[in-house]
Amino acid sequence: MKNIHVWICRGCDIGTSLDIAALEKVANAAGNRDCQVACHSHDCLCGEAGAGQLAQAVRDGAKALVVAGCSPRFNADQFTFDGCFTERVNLRELVVWSHPANNEDTQMLAEDYLRMGIARAGKAMIPEPFRTEIDKTILVVGGGPTGMTAAAEAAKAGYQVVLVEREPQLGGWLKRFTRLFPKQAPYRELEPADLQGSIRRIQADKRITVCCGTTLEKVTGAPGQFDVTLSGPGASRRIRVGAIIQATGWKPYDATRLGHLGYGQSPNVITNVQMEELAASGKILRPSDGQPARRIAFIQCAGSRDKNHLPYCSAVCCRVSLKQALWVRELDPQAQAYIFYKDIRAPGQDEDFYRRVQEDPGIALTKGEVVSVEASSGGNLKINVDNTLLGPHIQVEAELVVLATGMTPVAADGEAIRRLRDAQAVIAKGEAGAQLDAAQVAVRELAAHEGTAILNLDYRQGPDLPALKYSFPDSHFICFPYESRRTGIYAAGCMRAPQCTAASRRDATGAALKAIQTVELASRGMAVHPRWEDQSYPDFFMQRCTQCKRCTEECPFGALDEDPKGTPLPNPTRCRRCGICLGACPERIISFKDYSIDIVSTMIKSVPIPDPFEEKPRLLGLVCENDAYPALDTAGLQRIPHSAFIRFIPVRCLGSVNVVWIADALARGFDGVLLVGCKSGENYQCHFIRGSELMKTRGQNIREKLKQLALEQERVRVEELAISEFHRLPQIVNEFVEQIQEIGLNPFKE
Repeated sequence: MKNIHVWICRGCDIGTSLDIAALEKVANAAGNRDCQVACHSHDCLCGEAGAGQLAQAVRDGAKALVVAGCSPRFNADQFTFDGCFTERVNLRELVVWSHPANNEDTQMLAEDYLRMGIARAGKAMIPEPFRTEIDKTILVVGGGPTGMTAAAEAAKAGYQVVLVEREPQLGGWLKRFTRLFPKQAPYRELEPADLQGSIRRIQADKRITVCCGTTLEKVTGAPGQFDVTLSGPGASRRIRVGAIIQATGWKPYDATRLGHLGYGQSPNVITNVQMEELAASGKILRPSDGQPARRIAFIQCAGSRDKNHLPYCSAVCCRVSLKQALWVRELDPQAQAYIFYKDIRAPGQDEDFYRRVQEDPGIALTKGEVVSVEASSGGNLKINVDNTLLGPHIQVEAELVVLATGMTPVAADGEAIRRLRDAQAVIAKGEAGAQLDAAQVAVRELAAHEGTAILNLDYRQGPDLPALKYSFPDSHFICFPYESRRTGIYAAGCMRAPQCTAASRRDATGAALKAIQTVELASRGMAVHPRWEDQSYPDFFMQRCTQCKRCTEECPFGALDEDPKGTPLPNPTRCRRCGICLGACPERIISFKDYSIDIVSTMIKSVPIPDPFEEKPRLLGLVCENDAYPALDTAGLQRIPHSAFIRFIPVRCLGSVNVVWIADALARGFDGVLLVGCKSGENYQCHFIRGSELMKTRGQNIREKLKQLALEQERVRVEELAISEFHRLPQIVNEFVEQIQEIGLNPFKE
């Protein structure tokens, strides 16, 4: 029999707002043949005396603690004890700080939350971490400044590193550059590119194994157990690593698409990369005739910030052109440079460098839209510019035109990845007919996208990192930079986002830290973000699996592979513990020790439903623990009231909600169910990538369940909000309660 100790805190207005004796009576009555419950109260459980009594209860044999007081988001460490499961019941933010004191409905609300907490404590078990042999070697793919920095930082932290570069030498693009814009105060003069020093330090580090002229033939496994087949030179070999940093860099935007700016029409129209090579030679000579070029025009955003080319800013082009214009003047004081820009972007201290360039009398800068570049006499070029600071239209003649083309990531084929993602979304929605057939064919054809893969992952969801809309590998841009949907694999540098060398090195340090965190947490059987240090992992009761593939298709992180029959093959160290597989499974074969269909259903069923004649509706709120529940807490902290007729249960992700919970609530007599999750879409992101989106696609299942129960569709409502929109949540709750009261009470109450 499970020994549960319930402790009710009387602090923070709880003791003066609620009938504590009545709560103790409810708790003592919650015991059953499986659980023995003993209830106590204390003036301040988070104080030294209160914490001491909790610790003594654990020493006396309590297997579960139910702490009824403040939100579980406060004092988590203080109420966590080894060998004992702790359930927190939020009486402060969700009850006494958001409802009137000593009120009948407020008391009923507190009693129901206490019942639900005891129900969960009775069912949940202490998670046992997934223990397996872990290799802590870090693999870095890409030997440019980002890759070398990541390797050096991981090695300095004491980890073995394998650095793989496909070229014969380390250095990346920096091998072609001799001067950089300033990286240190006073940010006025150009700096040499110190590449050889970095390479020597990498090669001398005994913790770093450098593999040049090498590519990745295949990657299998999971964090702590990645088996990597390396190819080259002339042979293949296999290594095991714990985490992977992808720092494969960038490539210039295809300038052949910029014919309207003269590229390909005249040899004297070059890119900023070609300009680097000219300047490095010590003379700026025109490609057409080898004569010195003394009137040089720089065209900014050449193909960037343009919906027909690159819709984004590449971050460094402005500073590169400022550098090159100054370089031109240093090489030839008689030369003149013209810079035509949409906006000059020189963030932070680089504004000082921008001012330095403005001071040079031989450099002219003007805002404007370059509409065309035309051939002129003697191989010269005419640049037509509209809407300038100098007038509505100007024309400038130059001997050489430099196009500041943007950066594109050296990653897998972004278009192929996008098509693969779209096809998988169709399959996940379960759309029937020709559309589903076409999607399945597309997945088979695109899963390999042969010739464009870099990592060559042996994952059912594709061989590389999924891409965002601009073909950059995905990264959780709201909360967790460097993270990707492939646990233990981190993008860094210009292949993650356009950035300068200094920013890429900072990026590399962050990615190295993430890689180290991954191997350390994997060695302890714990999850990475956002359920940091969670020791639970999904258990599959395979005897009832129907091979429907819902879990493998909907998992955002590729944690599940499958055998030829479609049976899921779990990779626990890839798992983020979001529970989306639990929400997807129609057979309910997936569970966590502390989060399962049975646990949440028991919590729902523990709430007594008032008699219909009392006219007190009961609503269930299933809220995402990452945005919605913190927003609810914040509303309580702000003393913003919400209806006392709703009972909230936090869920790991809206995508983890199984339709059976909604069916159980409605069949039990709840009058409505409110589901609230993170915002989806391009400008925000679910912490588990697709949770809110998946709940929308499961709407048909919910509608079918309501139809089976002969209930109105309006009894289930799905909302999305950001954590900062805490003021909206009470409004949503109150509006939903009013809507349910208009519809009428659930006939199942009888």
